[in-house]
Formats: sequence, structure tokens, C-alpha cells
Amino acid sequence: MGGFEGHLYPGLSLFLYGLYHAGLLSRAVTCNSPVQYRPRPPWSKGRWARLRQMYYIGFLKILSSCILVAQELNSIHWQLVLISKMYHQRNFMYRKQWQHLTLYMSFFLSGCVDVVSQNLLPTRCVVLEQGAQALSMCLLLPLMVSHMQDVEGMELQTHALLVQALFLLTLVVMVELWAPDVLLIWVLKAFLYLVTGSWLMQIGFMLYKPVSGYKWMDDDKNDIAFATTFFCWHVAFSAFVMIWIYGVSTVWYCYLVVDA
Repeated sequence: MGGFEGHLYPGLSLFLYGLYHAGLLSRAVTCNSPVQYRPRPPWSKGRWARLRQMYYIGFLKILSSCILVAQELNSIHWQLVLISKMYHQRNFMYRKQWQHLTLYMSFFLSGCVDVVSQNLLPTRCVVLEQGAQALSMCLLLPLMVSHMQDVEGMELQTHALLVQALFLLTLVVMVELWAPDVLLIWVLKAFLYLVTGSWLMQIGFMLYKPVSGYKWMDDDKNDIAFATTFFCWHVAFSAFVMIWIYGVSTVWYCYLVVDA
């Protein structure tokens, strides 16, 4: 995820996935549903009727993973080598690129699990989907910690804040495996996905394309302190987004009830 695009595209994917979960949460709360994922209705007859009943979130996860893999391979001109042999020594090459590809493939497999569970199995297996999601987050967390080994200053501070959000998100999705129908878990998961995605995009702008046009200084304590303040603003922004989505869902639900 090096470079501006390497932070923007994964961050945008996580943020949109957070919006998806925020929408599920708002629908469940508004409709007073005891579960977040509704059971799949029986397939209707007809090709187009079945297409309208399909769940597309898994296909979108697969598509986004493929785009991220292509973007990563394009950054190294499609010359991906695991081990190089020079002067009777074997050296690991492109370690960060291999870490990124490992992460993207875990999201790809999670999307495949979603597609199979939601559209192919006779009965939707939510536990299987949540397990694949938890596995992806358990891979993302140590990979991001490994990325902090050779960075310092502003980059270290921004990624340390990202790791904090990822740790909480990983903890939440793990707890969800044992408590899948707890409202607080739904809220925390959607909220932390939004925070992680928005902050990852912000890291790309801060490190590679600062809005002010001036590079953030690693030796300036004010710049490093402001990064923490900016992260807090992202937390507040994510909370506002969730409140806005819930408000819109409530108004729309009331309109449908009155109109009916």
C-alpha cells in the first residue's frame, strides 16, 4: 500500500464497506429486527427474478480485491519475484508488495465466501461469512504492524494511530463470532470500518499529497501532534456519518409506513 494510490484505494474500499454495515445496522434498528442479516427468501422463478434477489456485496469485494492486486503489480511493473539469488545468496524481494498481495487475497477469499454463502448455499451461513471477515482482519493487523518497522516521524505516528483502530476492529469482529446478534457489536464494527477507511485515505494525502502543498515535517513536534488531533476529527466524522445514515433511514422508513 505504498504511495498515494496504495493508501487511497484500500481506504476507500474499507470506508465503503463501513457504509454498507452502517446501512445494515440502520435497517435492523429501524425495522426492530433481532438479527442484522435477514434470511434469504426462496428463489423466485425466472432468470431476472433470481438476479434481483442476489446479494452483490461479495462480488464487489472480489472486484475491489482484483483492482487492488492489479494496482500493486503495476507499481512494480509486473515483475514480482519472491527470492533472488545473487552471489550465492538468497534474498527476499518486494517484501511489502508480497504483504499487500497476501492481504488483498484474504479479502478476495472473503468475497468468494460471501458469494457462496449468500447466493449458492441452500441456507445462508452467516457464521462462515463472519469467520472469513475475521480472518482477513487478523491478517491485516500484523501486516500493518510489520510496516512500522522502518518508518519514523509523521509516517510512524499516522500508522500507529491506524494500528490502534485496526486492533479494535479486529477485536470486534472476533467477538462477533461468539455474539453475532448484539447491537453494540454491530455499531462498533460499522464505526471502526469507517474510521479505518477514512484515516487510511487521509494518510495517503498527508504523506504524498498534502492539501497545503507543503510536506509534513518529521522533526516538527507540532506536525506530529496535529496528526493525532486530525485522527480525532476522523473519529468524530465517522460518528456523524453513522448518525446521518440512521436519521435518513428512520425518515425513509416513517415515510413508507405513512404512505402505506
